[in-house]
Amino acid sequence: MTIGSLTKKTLVQLSVIIVMAVNLIPLIIALSTSLRDPNNNANPLQLFSEISFASYRTAFERMHFPQALMNSIILTGISVIVVVLLAAMAAYPMARLQSKWSKFLYLFFLSGLVVPSQMVLIPIVQMINSLHIPTSQYTPILMFITCSLPFSTFLYTGFIRSGVPEEVEEAAHIDGAGLFRRFWLVVFPLLLPVTVSVIITQGVWIWNDYFFNMIFISRAAESPLPLAMLGFLGDQQNPTQWNVLFAACFLCALPLLVAFLFLQKYFVGGMTVGAVKG
Repeated sequence: MTIGSLTKKTLVQLSVIIVMAVNLIPLIIALSTSLRDPNNNANPLQLFSEISFASYRTAFERMHFPQALMNSIILTGISVIVVVLLAAMAAYPMARLQSKWSKFLYLFFLSGLVVPSQMVLIPIVQMINSLHIPTSQYTPILMFITCSLPFSTFLYTGFIRSGVPEEVEEAAHIDGAGLFRRFWLVVFPLLLPVTVSVIITQGVWIWNDYFFNMIFISRAAESPLPLAMLGFLGDQQNPTQWNVLFAACFLCALPLLVAFLFLQKYFVGGMTVGAVKG
């Protein structure tokens, strides 16, 4: 290995370390601040000068964490399940049929990626009111599903085209399996890698979404975790307790971190390789 290549490799590694440090420093400061007593207003740059879980206890109680957690699980779970089912079923004919209609539908779904949901929010709210759809904790699910379908369909279509051999479907067709049976028993199980990717990519933003929840949810008992954190934002009379706010942030992120630990191993694109040869 030449000196030039060694220098280049060292510079690349050094750049990666610097980028990681820049991204980790704010998290370390927030973690250090959350591990302080709520009344400790010392300089946040004095890292880990105190180790106390009082801020976590305060955040847990004030935001009614179990109830808010259950609301977030319901919102995210229902939305992700519907998105996975609809996107997989919509992508299957677009990936297999070679016709003008399938290409048009594929471009139609892709067009949803370039239209920000905030631009059409007012017409959607007016439509929901005209249809007399009650605003509750389930109303944002409609927006979550609508906004997640274009990207999810794009992922499923590309994966079916490149990662699901048609031979496995032909073998099932020869055995007498119908269209729906071939899809659910043969194709859908092979979509596990992309399904987990959809669950993570769409589930994370649905879990963390604040915008749609703030617009459609008005009752405190129905608030998910992002809305429950509103109580920690202060004003001129009641300044923000940053220790408690950072503790609430880590509490909200904890379920996602646990879920990611169990799902990250499925990010392997080659699970269908050799499906025909066995």
